[in-house]
Amino acid sequence: MKPTCTRRIQFCAGHRVAGHESKCSNLHGHNYVAFFDAEAETGLDDLGRVIDFGVLKERVGGWIDTNWDHGFILGEDDLQARAIIDRMEGQKQYIIPMNPTAEWMADYLLYDVCPAVLEDTGVIVRKVVLWETEN
Repeated sequence: MKPTCTRRIQFCAGHRVAGHESKCSNLHGHNYVAFFDAEAETGLDDLGRVIDFGVLKERVGGWIDTNWDHGFILGEDDLQARAIIDRMEGQKQYIIPMNPTAEWMADYLLYDVCPAVLEDTGVIVRKVVLWETEN
């Protein structure tokens, strides 16, 4: 097993779980906490690190800040919520291909975002854990 490091990144965002059987079917927000477990493809660097934590913050955290933080994350099939948010001038939104549950958002970060933003670093994010709230 290769050594890993974990970076914690917090952000705030709104979403809606279309078709949810309870209150999560409403537009609402969370204080998200995400944990990114990173592994070096070829082993630790000369200083004994997988990657500088600042690089993870800059690249992964920067992507989250630009695209998700203080905006709405909506599923591409949720036309009703998208129409409402579209009417709000200047409202930040990001459309993902699936319903924005914590599980699908973690999957999107793991398989779409992290490989793209860390492409030239020699680092792979192996696991993403996403909490909608700290509890």
